[in-house]
Amino acid sequence: MTAAHRRISERVSAITESATLAVDAKAKALKAAGRPVIGFGAGEPDFPTPDYIVAAAQRACAEPRFHKYSPTPGCRQDGP
Repeated sequence: MTAAHRRISERVSAITESATLAVDAKAKALKAAGRPVIGFGAGEPDFPTPDYIVAAAQRACAEPRFHKYSPTPGCRQDGP
């Protein structure tokens, strides 16, 4: 297919940049410019996941009711 025949659908064209990646790129640019930055964007933790969280995730994975996507607006949680 030639470049003249390539096109992108309107839906794909409407996808915007990830806000998380935009914040991360801005923080990296400011750091590179010598500005002091505390980054709250994308990244990997520098510590292992606590055992109680790993155990809870394993229990949840074993329950078929958790084998589906959550509702788009999120899940209702009781309590604080």
